[in-house]
Amino acid sequence: MDFNQGFDMFSMMEVLFPIFFILIIGFFIFVIFSGVRQWSYNNKQPRLNVAAMVVSKRTEVSGGGADHHSSTWYYITFQVESGDRMELSVTGRDFGLIAEGDAGELDFQGTRFHGFNRRQLPS
Repeated sequence: MDFNQGFDMFSMMEVLFPIFFILIIGFFIFVIFSGVRQWSYNNKQPRLNVAAMVVSKRTEVSGGGADHHSSTWYYITFQVESGDRMELSVTGRDFGLIAEGDAGELDFQGTRFHGFNRRQLPS
């Protein structure tokens, strides 16, 4: 029986490794292109100030564990006078200062949050 007959793992890796390598590089190029496209879209949009109400808040946490770093993303959903809702990514500081039910002026550009000025209720 010849040693080269049958299943050859090294020949298979010569084919699979380049395929996985190309897929990983393609994924990184896609992520970079998507980020640049979103950034460009936001820059083309007008900066708007609209009356809005905060309808919900949420966080998204990834990573963490015993000795691992975790990342947290903060999102707030605003409802404008027309009834449309939009969820915008905000900083942790803004997330802490804005409460559900707050009404005020939302400043945004595309999907980019610039600020929220709470309207004071008359006492």
